[in-house]
Amino acid sequence: MIYLQLFWSFLQIGMFSFGGGMAAMPLIQNQVVDLHGWLSLTEFTDLITISEMTPGPIAINSATFVGTRIAGVGGALVSTLGCFLPSCVIVSVLAWLYNKYSNMLFIKGMLAGLRPTVVALILSAGLSILVLSFWGTEGFTGNISSTDLIAVALFAAGLLLLRKFKLNPIFIMMGSGVIGGVCYLLK
Repeated sequence: MIYLQLFWSFLQIGMFSFGGGMAAMPLIQNQVVDLHGWLSLTEFTDLITISEMTPGPIAINSATFVGTRIAGVGGALVSTLGCFLPSCVIVSVLAWLYNKYSNMLFIKGMLAGLRPTVVALILSAGLSILVLSFWGTEGFTGNISSTDLIAVALFAAGLLLLRKFKLNPIFIMMGSGVIGGVCYLLK
């Protein structure tokens, strides 16, 4: 039964996560945290971090991690299959349709209409992670003393290094991990 639940949950995520891995985060959170309770919100944030750091698509990495956590290797296989199967089918059909009908005005309009929705999904996932990182599971309370200033400083430094100095994100992640580890140990 758990294999069927894992497969069905990640099949839905694979079918409806348009716009890449970060756009899939609200869908994964809904299935894994809210609906089934397989992970807590804190564990889900850790899942995102681990999935971002490991090679491969974030949704596939998340599916594999959750499947392993819930039902071992079999769960990982079933979850991963459920996650990428819709993509394979949908991309194959869309590629055929796009090659055949790419000059139609309706198709161009449909693609233009999807862009803002994808941006909204990514922004929603980012804001959820930001609130959890800065204020924990209780969320923003308006009290500055509940803010994790180390997280805010690491976020600001990482954003500055990425946007202004165009540093390699891998080095920023590694540096943030080391600095965060030291700061939280000393705290």
